[in-house]
This record gives sequence, C-alpha cells and structure tokens, in this order.
Amino acid sequence: MTHLIRGITEADWPEVVALEAEAYADTALTEGEAVLRARAAAGTCLVLDLDGRIAGYALALPYPMFRCPDLTRAEQAAHCSTNLHLHDLVVTAPLRRRGLGSRMARHLTDTARTRGFRTMSLIAVAGKEPFWRANGYHAHHEAHVPAGYGAGAVYMSARVAAVRKAS
Repeated sequence: MTHLIRGITEADWPEVVALEAEAYADTALTEGEAVLRARAAAGTCLVLDLDGRIAGYALALPYPMFRCPDLTRAEQAAHCSTNLHLHDLVVTAPLRRRGLGSRMARHLTDTARTRGFRTMSLIAVAGKEPFWRANGYHAHHEAHVPAGYGAGAVYMSARVAAVRKAS
C-alpha cells in the first residue's frame, strides 16, 4: 500500500465528507460539506491518499490564537494570522494507531513552516489531548472553548519550530 499525503482537490470532497460523518457519527461534531469547504484554506488542507482512496484528511486555516471556528456556521471571511488552526484531522477507523495521524500532523507542520506561520493551534476533542501532547502541543485549559466542541474539549497550541522537534 502506498500512502501519499497531498493537497485536497475538488474530487476528494465526497470522501472527506464521508470520513467526517464516520468519525463523528456518535457526536454533535459533524459539520457537513458546506461548512467543511468553508474551512478549507488554499494550501493548508490535505488528504491521506491510500492507493487512490481517501483514508484521512486535515483541514487547517489561518485563525487568531485563542480563538476557534464556530461549529454552527461556515466561515464568513478569511483571517490574517501567523497562527494556523488545525480544525480537523481524521484517519479512517481501520487505519488508526499506525502513526498516520502523526505523519499527517508533521506534514501539516512542515507546510505551516514553509508558509510562514509561527504557531499552530487546535481543539482536542473526544479525549485526544494525550495524542496532541505527544505531537508537541500544550494545553491551555484557561482558554474558552465553545460548548459545541463537546465536554472535555481543550484548546492547545505549539510553536511551529517546536512541533517538528517533538515528533
């Protein structure tokens, strides 16, 4: 099997939407295609292509530190920021725990560095704080996270240079 991490294309959206629905089926975190597309910044969103099938995706967009997208609506305007917010990273269930999520996170960090972002942020949901901590992120428990992200959601961030060293 060949794993290729590449930029998202128009043809990828049906599989990305299906992966999102699969990943968040038992939660209120599903956003649907229109909202996901609104979060797709040019050049900072990617897919994990497994022999021509989409097995994972990451959506990231410039967003001010200590703020996060509202899950109830699409983005209305682009944000100018030196922070890249990783809104969502999903790997299909049968391929989890094989290092692919960390590989995608490293790829996105390299992209962030190349594009001049100084920091990256995310909201760790569904108990994923340990995964992100292992990938170089630090929790900011004092940061406000909207209730829509679910109980226990934690705002996390990292300096782009430090993320690569930690992984």
